[in-house]
Amino acid sequence: MTVEAAFSELSFPQLVFLTHAGDGTDRLFAVERRGRIKVFPNAQTVLGATTFLNITEKVNSQGLEEGLLGLAFDPGYRDNGHFYVYYSVTFPRRSVLSRFSVSATDSNLADPDSERVIMEFAQPYANHNGGHIAFGPDGYLYLGLGDGGSRGDPRRNGQNPGTLLGSILRIDVRSGTGTQTYAIPADNPFVGVDGARPEIWAYGLRNPWRFSFDRETGDLWAGDVGQNEIEEIDLIRPGLNYGWNVTEGTSCFTNQDCDTGGFEPPVAEYGHDKGCSVTGGYVYRGARLPSLNGAYVYGDFCSGRLWALRYNGSDVVDHVELDDTTLRVSSFGEDEAGELYILSLDGGIYRLTLR
Repeated sequence: MTVEAAFSELSFPQLVFLTHAGDGTDRLFAVERRGRIKVFPNAQTVLGATTFLNITEKVNSQGLEEGLLGLAFDPGYRDNGHFYVYYSVTFPRRSVLSRFSVSATDSNLADPDSERVIMEFAQPYANHNGGHIAFGPDGYLYLGLGDGGSRGDPRRNGQNPGTLLGSILRIDVRSGTGTQTYAIPADNPFVGVDGARPEIWAYGLRNPWRFSFDRETGDLWAGDVGQNEIEEIDLIRPGLNYGWNVTEGTSCFTNQDCDTGGFEPPVAEYGHDKGCSVTGGYVYRGARLPSLNGAYVYGDFCSGRLWALRYNGSDVVDHVELDDTTLRVSSFGEDEAGELYILSLDGGIYRLTLR
């Protein structure tokens, strides 16, 4: 396989995500890290995009891993017009999860004055902000947070369930009332556990950069960015500890002896001879490329390589390189039909095609 431009006339500066509203309109929404969301019809002949939301005056995008990083549309968006964003701010440095609403008069325009802040997270450093948000098949919002940054997780946030950093959270944003902006699902694994935050779904992560739900099985897949040697792909299960900063992938971090018992190992990993920053993708469920059906597709930001793997529930049974590109693979995206898109930080939106 190889890649080709999906929308040859479009380009978006600092492109970091692409998604749809799930409202039957077949529109696509492109997220620019500096603070804009653009909207356009899902047609190869499209000539331009319009601004859906502009919050550049609020967003701190000074660090490469800071900015407007996440977008998720409410499962009831067609009726309630609500969508959620995750972005970085400063003074003090923190990340913000907020809800906005679409304009009452223009479906291609959000109301910038409708912001309702749901959560804020102190960020000790400019990197490892995480930032992916997505609604699961259960209707709850999942949010990926990095370990807080610097190198080696100096504050050991990854192994501390008493902090939200280094975790994937699961919250009920549709039940918040009054000053309570969200609720905790009763079946979250750390509800009632002393010293642990009940919002946590899983922890021990360094910087989960893009996770996704298999639209057929509901499995939650994540790419967790490594540090010195290993990039990893994880299947995220409730209550599990994915090892950082004791382990990096299946190896002991800094090559020192460690006890790996109790850690959930990655489904797949690769070394820095093949890349240096994993970008999590999607299990392909579209119609264009039937040979990829059921395969998890992911890539690497540094090398531009793209891979697909198949997992039978206990083992990887197939793992192939799809293409070695020159893209800076910042993210993947899906449209309403489940077709897959590859995003490059240089602004292009691409798709896989047969050679």
